[in-house]
Amino acid sequence: MITALAGAQWGDEGKGKIIDIMAAEADVVVRATGGNNAGHTVVNGGKTYKLHLVPSGILYKGTVCCIGPGCVVDPVSLLKEMAEVKANGTDLDGLRIDPRAHIVMPYHLVIDELSELAKGAGDIGTTKKGIGPCYMDKAERTGLRFYDLLRPEIFSRRLREMLDNKKKYIVGMFGEKAYEDRADLLSYDKILADYTAAAEKLAQYEADTTVIAYNAHKAGKKVLFEGAQGTLLDLDMGTYPYVTSSHPVTGGFCVSGGIGPTLIDECIGIAKCYTTRVGKGPFPTELFDETGDFIREAGFEYGVTTGRARRCGWLDLVILRYAVRVNGLTGIALNKLDTLTGLPEIKVCVGYDCDGKILTDFPADIRELEKCTPVYETLPGWTEDITKATSLSDLPAAAVGYLAFIQKEIGCKIILVGVGPDRTQSFRVDGVTAD
Repeated sequence: MITALAGAQWGDEGKGKIIDIMAAEADVVVRATGGNNAGHTVVNGGKTYKLHLVPSGILYKGTVCCIGPGCVVDPVSLLKEMAEVKANGTDLDGLRIDPRAHIVMPYHLVIDELSELAKGAGDIGTTKKGIGPCYMDKAERTGLRFYDLLRPEIFSRRLREMLDNKKKYIVGMFGEKAYEDRADLLSYDKILADYTAAAEKLAQYEADTTVIAYNAHKAGKKVLFEGAQGTLLDLDMGTYPYVTSSHPVTGGFCVSGGIGPTLIDECIGIAKCYTTRVGKGPFPTELFDETGDFIREAGFEYGVTTGRARRCGWLDLVILRYAVRVNGLTGIALNKLDTLTGLPEIKVCVGYDCDGKILTDFPADIRELEKCTPVYETLPGWTEDITKATSLSDLPAAAVGYLAFIQKEIGCKIILVGVGPDRTQSFRVDGVTAD
């Protein structure tokens, strides 16, 4: 069986935890898109792992964890992450990196930073990890791939060519001073030395991950495709231009993971029981009051990669319906139900009011979305501690009613409920019905 796991909101839905839970049953875990701009937090045995590019299945010995061809890899950053994983007592024997993955270079980080600075108040709030500029080179067909990095004679030549071209670009776009101030980051000798050393350490992990995934499937093994970011950050289907540079929807796993769509057996969406967003862009249910602050602190809503405080708001079912549709979701995992404990009432967005017209489908035009105000249903809250719940019967009636309302409105079965940060604080369900 092949299972695709995708974020159903703006990212930060707790994918790391859910992927980690499901990876316990998987033989192969594939990260297909994005780079170290993602952040997955996994709490296991009292240890907290903050994973950015290493697949979350790495905590299971014997599981093959693939960084697929659609990913972009910062070798220096990856090695630091690998060292942190090892320091927590986990080996990396199962890690594989596809040779077609593109390489994030120091000039990508420089261009990312300068581009955001040049936009001023109109910046889009990137993580400044160089991901967008790396994908730009990929689309322009000038990028460096992992197999280039592993061939010193090719990499040294291509690096000099690229640095010459990027100097012209940076000076032309941002001025001579902008380049001179960052010249030390763009030193040919330093980059060549750092990246050659990284290549020597990473060479042992090179493998065609598309073959690994396909052969595992043909052998009847379980393959998990791990999503980064979320549906509303997809380059095509997200709130453009406030999006990432890849395709974190389930369809993107096919292109970027090298697997045919007919081979995927189930598509699971992951969402929080409320909504968050990092960076700029429209957010209809965003809260600017004490309730928003309560959710942020109770849910510890701060970015794994950037540390930025996340914007918080009520659950938006227009978004979840959209995620169900564009991902073809067969089930949904809902995280952080415990965060809402203590609120006397809970609001749920069931539609948008746009200039007097009620919308139940997510708008394609961001300018239309910016004019939308949420239409809410109000449900009763609960005060009971639910962090030790292991089944629906352990939850207060109001919490079960909340889940049942969500499932009915989005038309997609809830298959898992999260009630705390640890992997043990979740339980599987086969749909939810309220008494």
